[in-house]
Amino acid sequence: SCLGDCQLHTSCGIQKCTTDFVSLTSHLNTALEDFDLEFCKALRAYSVCTYRNSKVCRGNLVYHSAVLGIGDLMAQRNCTKDGPTSSTNPETTHDPCNYSGDTEAREHQGAEKTPPTTYLFCGLFGDPHLRTFKDHFQTCKVEGAWPLIDNNYLSVQVTNVPVVPGSSATATNKITIIFKSYQDCTDQKVYQAMTDDLPAAFVDGTTSGGDGSARSLHIVERVSGRHIEMHARYIGTTVYVRQQGHYLTLAIRMPRELAMAYEESQDLQLCVSGCPTSERIDRGGHLPLPVLGKLLPWGKAASRPPSGYTLETATSKCHERMLVKDIYFHSCVFDLLTTGDANFTAAAHSALQDVEALHPSKEHWHIFPRSGGGGVGRDSKFFVSLGLLCLIRVAYL
Repeated sequence: SCLGDCQLHTSCGIQKCTTDFVSLTSHLNTALEDFDLEFCKALRAYSVCTYRNSKVCRGNLVYHSAVLGIGDLMAQRNCTKDGPTSSTNPETTHDPCNYSGDTEAREHQGAEKTPPTTYLFCGLFGDPHLRTFKDHFQTCKVEGAWPLIDNNYLSVQVTNVPVVPGSSATATNKITIIFKSYQDCTDQKVYQAMTDDLPAAFVDGTTSGGDGSARSLHIVERVSGRHIEMHARYIGTTVYVRQQGHYLTLAIRMPRELAMAYEESQDLQLCVSGCPTSERIDRGGHLPLPVLGKLLPWGKAASRPPSGYTLETATSKCHERMLVKDIYFHSCVFDLLTTGDANFTAAAHSALQDVEALHPSKEHWHIFPRSGGGGVGRDSKFFVSLGLLCLIRVAYL
């Protein structure tokens, strides 16, 4: 596996330190009067850069050679350890706590052409509906606590509880996010949200990680108690958490190379592999019709689905917020028929908004169910109507 090497390239910035030193000194002439002064300033900047990377580079031979070389050169030129340092051109300065800077570092390491960073998106909302890093869309039971993400940089766990007695439908009422300690950019930070408790701070009361002025990790409150954003600049990651009704939604964007940096023991990640087959409610991407007579008990005198919605009224309600009849629209209809909770309409709508804000590929924002298969989709009206007919018949048995 390339995990070790991949992590080395993304976190150890010794090559960039060396490149900056060369660029600062290549134009200096030993015949000039201020040569020693400028050379010492460049050496101090080189030393500071290596110190910043000391933790992540400790197993790197190039790093240790550079540290020894700096000491030798400083002794030869009688440079003091304390004193002014050179500042590199702002356009080429590598900020170790800015993930985009890592791309710049790789470019400066001699790669002729560095491919742009590939970002992945994962989202969870509603009953619950999961969109994986591979853009697979699933509807799952996953009752209890489940890991969405668990890699070397970030862990996200959600807890799902039953929505309606007698139904397999669940929704998220708790989210725990752990930003793992990284270089000098941030200490480990834990965020936790629960129904009716969506704080704009980490559990230790802080709103940022590392140096507050650098804002390498910080929380932004968009709507008090309803919508917060977490921006982890040092790993190029953005997380949105919302509360809609009594339940929570989550959306995340993360660089592929970091999202895929995990050990074999971290193989259960819903965002990476999707839900286990035994936990899935949908069939091959199609949402099953909620034949509520089988799922939900109600009195014999009932004359309509206990959700209060028919296919027509649920479709109309969802169409008020979502004009495109993609999988988010169909998820909305499914949730209304299953639960009768109109807040799931807002959850589906905001989930689509989060996709549009965070998903890197506009052409993939909308996912449409394949035709056939009896799901809630273009060809499924007959099946859903059949399901409603069944539940009405059951009501009068």
